[in-house]
Amino acid sequence: MSAAAEAYARLSAGDARRRIEFTLQKRRAVLKRLAAEIRAREAEIMAALAADLGKPAVEVRISEIIPILSEIRHSARHLKAWARVRRVRPTLSMIGTRATIRPEPKGTVLIIAPWNYPLCLALGPLVSAIAAGNAAVVKPSEMAPATSALIAKIVAACLPADLVAVVEGGIETSTDLLAQPFDHIFFTGSPAVGKVVMAAAAKTLASVTLELGGKSPVLLGPDADLKKAARMVAWGKFANAGQTCIAPDHVFVPRAQQDAFAKALRAEIARMYGANPQTSRSFARLIGAKHFERLRAMVSEAVGQGAQVIAGGDAEAASRYLAPTVLSNVPETASLMREEIFGPVLPVIAYDDLDTVLAGIEAGEKPLALYVFARDRALISRVCRATTSGAVGVNVTLAHFLHLNLPFGGVGNSGLGAAHGHWGFQAFSHEKPVLENRFAVLDPLMPPYGTLATRLARIVQALVG
Repeated sequence: MSAAAEAYARLSAGDARRRIEFTLQKRRAVLKRLAAEIRAREAEIMAALAADLGKPAVEVRISEIIPILSEIRHSARHLKAWARVRRVRPTLSMIGTRATIRPEPKGTVLIIAPWNYPLCLALGPLVSAIAAGNAAVVKPSEMAPATSALIAKIVAACLPADLVAVVEGGIETSTDLLAQPFDHIFFTGSPAVGKVVMAAAAKTLASVTLELGGKSPVLLGPDADLKKAARMVAWGKFANAGQTCIAPDHVFVPRAQQDAFAKALRAEIARMYGANPQTSRSFARLIGAKHFERLRAMVSEAVGQGAQVIAGGDAEAASRYLAPTVLSNVPETASLMREEIFGPVLPVIAYDDLDTVLAGIEAGEKPLALYVFARDRALISRVCRATTSGAVGVNVTLAHFLHLNLPFGGVGNSGLGAAHGHWGFQAFSHEKPVLENRFAVLDPLMPPYGTLATRLARIVQALVG
């Protein structure tokens, strides 16, 4: 039996008992132990992420540790309300019945995490799965091996073996896991792999949550504060060396403001990372050689087709360093404009007509995030109405990920379902309806159908129709 099959069998064997015995108090206790273990291993976490991604310690705290601890605190605080049995009012034809909705755990679930935020995007969904009362198998990314090994250590140290299992490995391990009849699969990664996950889930009819990605555009209105926009775009794009699913992918700027925005953007890059970002302690590295070569080839292709590098462009293969890079005049045929970039490379696109830009955004795949910078409320509303995206950030980037009272998820090519807070709890729960007959008048509507049934059916139809 493979490690994947063994982990599934061991955890799923306790589903029936867990449904009864895994009380809210016990769930909170498990989450509390996880939080304590994360706090105790902060130094190890920072070292692992430095090894895998060259991630600065402060960035680890902001983007990996704080989101998990916040998710735990928020879930523990609201768990009683989320899990309560809710009574719903009867509809007209159901007078005489009592109806309730009872959230219950789906059972044994699978969480497949990506490499870009390897700790947060593995343990964040796990918090929601535990809060909802499930057992979970976690598959960390093999592309972040130091963090993957640490996740296994954290789970083994503080969580019951019959509740959570970590299965490490590569594509073969993921394939073995997807062949198991999990009750729910939570996947974070690319749209291409998301389709593979969804196809595998269809074989066992498992429900899925897909947190994917796409080309998240930024749109500057004519009245945008260019300095503030440049600061937000630089932060959103170059944090984690651009390896963020909701990072700005490209920027649309009014043609008359293109040069001024470029100047402001260069200034913000220098302010954040210094004159030489390669020596900055605040700038991360790319995950691997393959990803480095892909991005460098995309930049070279665009320049060969007439694009201009207006910031950055420096690269060093040995350390997987690619400077914060900004390009203008990037042709639409370039791969930078066709593929999700997922790195510290930012095309800036001048526009003359806002409607043309909005039509182009809506004609493409639906992005995970869309960002608009403007003061004009009518323009902001117009952008929201004219486009479809997983989320919209107004005069801000990235921060909606941290807002636990908002759902986080995509639409279409950028994802299916939502996570975080109550939405994460719901993703791992089945909302079971329970209908109780108290004094409903149903007998006259049963066969054999006579005159009374005919009259009653007509009366009910008239009342409801």
